[in-house]
Amino acid sequence: MAQYRKDPESLDAPTLMRGRPAYSIESSDQESVRAYIREANREGVHITLETIQVFLRSKSPDQIYHISTLARTLDRWGFEFGKGIRTQHLKEKDNIISARQRYLRKMRGNRNSDNQPLRPEVYLDESYVNKNHSHDLVWHSVEDGPWIQKPTGKGERLIILNAITMDGWVPNAKIVFKSTRKTGDYHGQMDGKLFSKWFTEALLPNIPSQSIIVMDNASYHNILTEDSAPTPTCSKERIRDWLDQNKIPCAEDCLKVELVEILRKIAPEPTYEVDVIAKKEGHKVLRTPPYHPELQPIEKCWAVVKNEVARHCDFSLENLRIQLDAAFEKVTANTCKKIIKNIRDVEDKFWQEDADFEEKQENFSL
Repeated sequence: MAQYRKDPESLDAPTLMRGRPAYSIESSDQESVRAYIREANREGVHITLETIQVFLRSKSPDQIYHISTLARTLDRWGFEFGKGIRTQHLKEKDNIISARQRYLRKMRGNRNSDNQPLRPEVYLDESYVNKNHSHDLVWHSVEDGPWIQKPTGKGERLIILNAITMDGWVPNAKIVFKSTRKTGDYHGQMDGKLFSKWFTEALLPNIPSQSIIVMDNASYHNILTEDSAPTPTCSKERIRDWLDQNKIPCAEDCLKVELVEILRKIAPEPTYEVDVIAKKEGHKVLRTPPYHPELQPIEKCWAVVKNEVARHCDFSLENLRIQLDAAFEKVTANTCKKIIKNIRDVEDKFWQEDADFEEKQENFSL
């Protein structure tokens, strides 16, 4: 009432957002943000945090991200302010471009002249779904309002592991279990031991021989073997022990950053447990570049599954299990073929655009 007395028109003003701004941006926005930045770079358009903030608001008007949150997220997704053709602009970090090129080169090396795979390709991933996962919009009478009253919160969740090929879901590879946590995403429920057991006992026996297994860079996918060279993320003690074992001299008072600098110069590529397991069975493991969900076709399959679950949600865990099984039936071999074909088009687009960007930079520097 006090606000109304000051300004009677304040009743028509939009409600101000209260509380702290969102701490993170949905990972589902990675693909669209990367495409937006790359298109701006291709056309030579100056792009800043503010322009990306406007772009995200146009996609989701209800989501307002603080500029600092956006900056941290873009840095984590592999972007930086760099020197463009004419000025400073947002661009991908060199290590992200290098990782993408290495991955694409290997994938393209597995294609014949008709763009068909020489070795079978298997795409694996993990996801989760909450028991209250449902569509926000429903048809209802204007006078009566919506009959469906959605519970607050997302509720209990199920963690899912599965894999696809051109022929659909890998037989007998699906496992579903209840999460013991209500916050965070599925990564907090997974560990190297659980993943290795599923990989060995459920996945490998059910995929074609000589397969290429594609996965992302989740930490539990990258458990080092005991004799592997350490990585920069390893503890200072492990890095020093490895350097000592290989008779690499370093001062006793060296900081970890100094040890990592030495490690980067001399250490061979690390070896991972699942890679060794796969190799023994005649398979090969490839990892998608960091923060590139658009290169994983199984991500599209999760979207189909979750959309189907949302259509039949009754906000109970028992029904969620039933509907989840039915939702998996919606992803057929034909679905997977179409999705994988589209992903190959995305790969080709990345490959060509990266080459074009480099040529532009080279021509300008001349």
